[in-house]
Amino acid sequence: MAAMPYVCYRFHGTHIVTHTWEYFLLIQFSDLVLPEQEYYLQPVEPGRSRSATSICPVDFSFGGDHLWDRFSVFVLYTDGTIYILCPVVPFGSFYKWESILEIHTDAHTFGLQSANSTAVSNSNVAISWLEATFPEFADSELEGGDLSMLRAHPYALFDASLSLQGPLRKVGHGGDEDSAVRGAECEGCAVSFLYNIVSKDSILVTAWSGGQLQIDALADEIQPVWSVGSPPRLRVDSNDHILGVAMICESFKGKLPVVKLDQPLDHTVWLGHPPPLLRLALVDLALPRETDSGSLIMLFVDPLMPERLFCLHDGGIDSIVLHFLPFTCQSTGKDETMRTPSVHPVLSTCQGETSMQYPLCGFVSLSDSFGYSWIVGVTLSQECVVLEMKTWNLLLPIHIDIEKKSISSDEQKERDIPDIISKELLIGPKAILLPQASPNLRSVAADSIEGRQTLHQYFKLFHENYVEYAHKVHFEIKHHGPQLKRIINDQHRRLVEAQQKLQKVADKHSRLEERIDRAIQLQNFLEQRLQGLRNLPGAHKRPLSRAERQFKSELGHYTGVELDALHTSIDALAARLRRYTQSPKDNISNRPRQISAKKDFGHDTHISQLKSSLEKLSLVNSENTQKAKLVEAALKNRESRRF
Repeated sequence: MAAMPYVCYRFHGTHIVTHTWEYFLLIQFSDLVLPEQEYYLQPVEPGRSRSATSICPVDFSFGGDHLWDRFSVFVLYTDGTIYILCPVVPFGSFYKWESILEIHTDAHTFGLQSANSTAVSNSNVAISWLEATFPEFADSELEGGDLSMLRAHPYALFDASLSLQGPLRKVGHGGDEDSAVRGAECEGCAVSFLYNIVSKDSILVTAWSGGQLQIDALADEIQPVWSVGSPPRLRVDSNDHILGVAMICESFKGKLPVVKLDQPLDHTVWLGHPPPLLRLALVDLALPRETDSGSLIMLFVDPLMPERLFCLHDGGIDSIVLHFLPFTCQSTGKDETMRTPSVHPVLSTCQGETSMQYPLCGFVSLSDSFGYSWIVGVTLSQECVVLEMKTWNLLLPIHIDIEKKSISSDEQKERDIPDIISKELLIGPKAILLPQASPNLRSVAADSIEGRQTLHQYFKLFHENYVEYAHKVHFEIKHHGPQLKRIINDQHRRLVEAQQKLQKVADKHSRLEERIDRAIQLQNFLEQRLQGLRNLPGAHKRPLSRAERQFKSELGHYTGVELDALHTSIDALAARLRRYTQSPKDNISNRPRQISAKKDFGHDTHISQLKSSLEKLSLVNSENTQKAKLVEAALKNRESRRF
């Protein structure tokens, strides 16, 4: 490969990325001779031909960590036009699994589910490319794996090359506002470019040789675009593994549609249109005009505070802070007015109206995990300049939460009022140095010229120190009189409220003491009851042994079954006896006389048997009752001896 003069170079992970006058290269560290990816860029403006003398690339930048921006390359040309190349992924680079999932979900949601066939086709190709470039992602979705990082594999479509999207145009509200962004209001030619991601906004900054900075924001998301019918050239090994890719990237030759802010998503998303630009500000650095070729301007991002940019130019270093971010403010629900960026000089190399030619040859911005930020510059005379940057008070108006409770006017006045008496007045008047008096001062008359001059000098010193000090004290006390009165009234009001609260506490004190006494008495009573319950025999009752439980069960069976049956039999016999013994005598006298002697003898015999049985049952019942009482007494004695 013949040596070509390169425009600029960047580092991307383990790759060196260079941009020459004709093509864009990605060179891997392991092979510095053969580039792994070559992109021949052919920007063509609709309706107008361009040559290498009229337009040439001057700078490029990779996108940030946001959807397809991380796979995008922004290329800036001398006339200020910006083109996008997407997707560009260095072979073997690593990306977060969550980032690939976010892109995959976005393509499914807004692409495949769209009613437009073009959007469905473009998103389907993008999903296929994504799954082929990161095969572990598709495997993890099928198997449910948990991967934190994904490695990009070499892959390219066999029948399509990347399309050069652009030039990016300003978003229009209607009419003819869709003209390409060429920086007609800027002087000179474009010399530097910077991409910066700030929360929800993708910021593009273009530096012009006339000393102007053109700040734009992407008004829509970037989607990958391929040109079907233009196959790339592949370099493969013996196993058909891709080693290198080369392709021609042409821009869209047709007429681009007008992009408006009020268009629905179906008219803009996944249709292959380049994202429009929303102009945020145009900053004039007011650089000294010394050379006809213009100024060399370099742009850097503050690693600690993404809203701040550093601009290195012939006059030194400037800090540009962005106060308005449209999509970030919209996502947070804050209705902030559009504020112009603030420019602060950090380091000036100008001496009057002139400046040294390229006094700084190198510049870098550093930060640490503790919130400190520095900028380091190197001069041509081998000197190093280190400056510490402050960031705590640059974005205070943006971080004000309008939903919080508003501060009342009285509190705001109290905060705005300075000290009652300044520290300078509390120190007292300054000590004055009296002029050295001449020896014959006492002999000088007061109405003489020398005496008047001396008196005037002393009076002037006295007036400058003591009289002016007294006037300052009087003015401050008089000026702060209403404030002092308000403070005193406020203190009196707070004192009255405190006294009222103390009186309420005193009124409740007696009732609280009574309630405390009753609570103490109730506690003592409960403790006495608890102690009495603890002294009961059953409180320390131990469980019965196995033999005791068996004996108790037998006794219960005897008491519940046999005694009940015995009582039932006794009751039945007693009832039968009453029926026989309580028969009326008249019934006996009226019986027929013809009853035989044998029948009377049988009846008497049955009665005598019943009486004898009843007597036996009574004896058995009495004996069983005595035995039961003896068993119960034995159990009670055993339990009492146990405790």
